[in-house]
Amino acid sequence: MDNIIEKANLKENDVFVLGCSTSEVMGHQIGKHSSLEIGELIVQTLLNKLNPLNVHLAVQGCEHLNRSLVIESEVAESKGYEEVWVRPSLHAGGATSVSAFKLFKNPIEVMAVQAKAGIDIGDTFIGMHVKSVQVPIRPTIKTLGHAHVTAVTSRPRYVGGPRAIYEGIEIK
Repeated sequence: MDNIIEKANLKENDVFVLGCSTSEVMGHQIGKHSSLEIGELIVQTLLNKLNPLNVHLAVQGCEHLNRSLVIESEVAESKGYEEVWVRPSLHAGGATSVSAFKLFKNPIEVMAVQAKAGIDIGDTFIGMHVKSVQVPIRPTIKTLGHAHVTAVTSRPRYVGGPRAIYEGIEIK
C-alpha cells in the first residue's frame, strides 16, 4: 500500500477510492462468499494509512447498488457529491461497503466521486470514480489472497497543441 500512496502523489483533502471483492480475496467468484472480517480488515488498514495524510477514503459498492460509494458525510458535502438513499448490505453493496459503513464516523452513500487515485482488489472496476486522465500504478504486491490487485492515479489533461508549453510541470 505504501508504494501506491507514494506513486499516487496524494495531497491533503484528496479522495482515494477502494473497490474490493472479499470473495475474490478468498478465492471465490466475486459476490459469492463475502466476508465481513476481511472487509473490516481491509477498510481499517486503508483508514490507518490515509487518515494521517488527511486523505479521504471512499468505498465502492457492487453493481447491485450501481457502484455507489460509502464516504464520510462531511467530505461528500464539501465536495458536492450527490447522496443516494441506501444502506449497503452483504448482498447489495458487499462486505467492504458494509465494513466502511460500520467503521466511518458519519457514513453516507453517494452516487459517484472524482477520486485522485484508488486501489482495486478483485477486479471490481473503480475507473468510473477516478478523475481523468488515469495513470496505472504498478503495485509491488500484485495479489491479496487470491484477488488481483491494481491501482490507478490521475493527472491533469494535457491541452493545447504545438504552441503549448509543458516544461516546468512535474508529472509523477
